[in-house]
Amino acid sequence: MSDDRRWRLLAHDRVPADEGIALDEGLMAGYHRGAPDRPPTLRLYTYADHAALVGRFQHLDAEVDLDACRRTGTGVNRRPTGGGAIVMGAGQLGVALITRAPAAQRPKELLERYATGIQLGLAELGIVSSFRGKNDLEAGGRKIAGLGLYLDGNGGFVFHSSVLADLDIGFMLKVLRIPAAKLGDKAAAAVGERVTTVTGETGDAWDGAALRDVIATGFAKALEIELEPGEVEPTEAAAAEALLAGKYRTTEWLAQRTPHPDATGTALLKTSSGLVRLYLALNGATIKSALFTGDFNELPPALARFEEALRWKSLDAADVARAARAARIDDELGLSTDELVAVVLDAGDRAAGHQVAAPTRLGSCYFPEKEAAG
Repeated sequence: MSDDRRWRLLAHDRVPADEGIALDEGLMAGYHRGAPDRPPTLRLYTYADHAALVGRFQHLDAEVDLDACRRTGTGVNRRPTGGGAIVMGAGQLGVALITRAPAAQRPKELLERYATGIQLGLAELGIVSSFRGKNDLEAGGRKIAGLGLYLDGNGGFVFHSSVLADLDIGFMLKVLRIPAAKLGDKAAAAVGERVTTVTGETGDAWDGAALRDVIATGFAKALEIELEPGEVEPTEAAAAEALLAGKYRTTEWLAQRTPHPDATGTALLKTSSGLVRLYLALNGATIKSALFTGDFNELPPALARFEEALRWKSLDAADVARAARAARIDDELGLSTDELVAVVLDAGDRAAGHQVAAPTRLGSCYFPEKEAAG
């Protein structure tokens, strides 16, 4: 096998929040333009219990309960990749594939290419996974892994993923400000309808470290490579230390704010199955997240699709209508597109009245304690 098909495999466990991300970016320096050619690096690692990591463009205070993180000893940091806030720890496997930025490939193509490694790894355990939305993998209709990309402008590239070997939903609800947080004793069930884990899918207990060899096998098969265990080089370690001091431990990096405040609102929709409540979070005039709740035995698949279709759409009647049609809502729930557009715009109007970017947490920033009647 040629040298370019022998990739370096790095394995680390219980890394702190800032050090985990800094090393990923530090490794990229070896793949900058002008650096000697070398095979890519696959890093499979776990974080110390626990780390709350927000996406590159998120508002930290709006996504994470910083007081809860301090009480629980949870590390906090910001990824260079986009996407949403996540909790990492022993129950999740972090994946970082670092290489030279591939030429003439679109982000979606790169995500699909490298996500195949995770998909084939999960297949080793009998788990069938597929793409959901822009940057998630799902199994049985529920998220099992998140995906992200980052190009640093100097020719370096990293593919990131968080694979849910297991998940402490109660803890996640404690430290992240997510739409389900105000649902009280129903919160865990609401999250459980939207995410799954390797443990849940297989019936056997898994953690991130145990999943490492499985995912490594998936990448080897997907990319037709041989993975050789290696070590971090001194120059890479030095680059990571410089990034820690100059970036990942600075207030400037952690406290970046989005240009628009988050706004939150809620509205009711009457269906043949009873009342459904929509919780909507906006960033400016863009729908950041949507959550439908009701007395369901199981979240209707059409509503789950509609939640996904609404994310990052503009709060515009035509865009909302297109999302409803894409989710095939009227086929399964008997609701008209006009009814769905009306409830989303209603929640959006209420959100515009709140304009709360990072409130003192009384439940969740997605659910202010004083809601407009709906």
